[in-house]
Amino acid sequence: MNETELRQIIAQVADYTLEMDLTWDWPCGVAYYGVSRAFEVTGEQSYLDRMAAFCDEYIEVGLPGWTVNACAMGHMLITLYEQTGEQKYLDLILSKVDYLEHKALRFGDRVLQHTVSANNDFPEQCWADTLFMAAYFLLRAGIMLKEKRLVDDALHQYFWHINYLQDEDSSLWFHGYNHLGKDHMSGIYWARANAWGAYTMSRAAKILPEAYLYPPMMHIWSSLRDQLAALKKLQKADGLWGTVLDYGEAYGEVSATAGIAAAMMTQNNPLHSKYAQRALDGVLANIADNGRVLNVSGGTAVMNDIEGYLGIDRKWAQGWGQGLALALLASVLENQQPE
Repeated sequence: MNETELRQIIAQVADYTLEMDLTWDWPCGVAYYGVSRAFEVTGEQSYLDRMAAFCDEYIEVGLPGWTVNACAMGHMLITLYEQTGEQKYLDLILSKVDYLEHKALRFGDRVLQHTVSANNDFPEQCWADTLFMAAYFLLRAGIMLKEKRLVDDALHQYFWHINYLQDEDSSLWFHGYNHLGKDHMSGIYWARANAWGAYTMSRAAKILPEAYLYPPMMHIWSSLRDQLAALKKLQKADGLWGTVLDYGEAYGEVSATAGIAAAMMTQNNPLHSKYAQRALDGVLANIADNGRVLNVSGGTAVMNDIEGYLGIDRKWAQGWGQGLALALLASVLENQQPE
């Protein structure tokens, strides 16, 4: 695929995404992260302008309270602040950072608990989602603000999420960990959890200056290496990964495939290129002409059993499907561009 065709598909997906009626929460956070990445690699000003208009209108009508998951909106805010220098965006970034540092529920060795509301919905549970929603945001904020404590806290979250969620035998990631029960609940290797892990680890390895000076990065590099080595063996013939990775009859899930492939593209191991290309082909086959990303599973809790995961509907467009597809397409375009 040439650059012109790729930019056209990015434009279609970004436009559909920006037309969705999303609210200030994690689905929008992932979606607009993808739009932000699209802006970074294309320089298309309208992406930035439309995100700014959305943000400014939300500020005017009133923002909701923060949760760990809603901190995913911080990704868009970082892009807006870096590009405009406007204090209102920095204030919101700092407010989210303050929430994560001082107010968000933590357990054990100061590990962020997965939270989606003001309630204690999942006491002392660690979910892979938190790496994207909070830890990766903290890392980006720490790098931008040159605040080592934020980088250290972010890498601390990566370290413990790897320890709690990655199976050392299979190298795959479980969806969640219950610290109270000391177990992985249903113990399912859910594909999108593996995408959250792989993608955010690949980005940490790419964006952190002098990453080799941070001991947790050695953990991240090894974890990612072994995870991707395991994942490539489980790819389906159409390029997708099943929503339950080690169950051959599981349907191919496009958001997870996009996240895993984006991790491969970001890591840029030449021996992954054929798997990444197959995944790209599989994702492109699931993008409608209007930019809607198809076959994306709906919101998924840590389900009780495999039937719970297989029963999640994939009829509707989802912010995370749009955002992870854009993250993949942005990585492809980035790799085509000269350094």
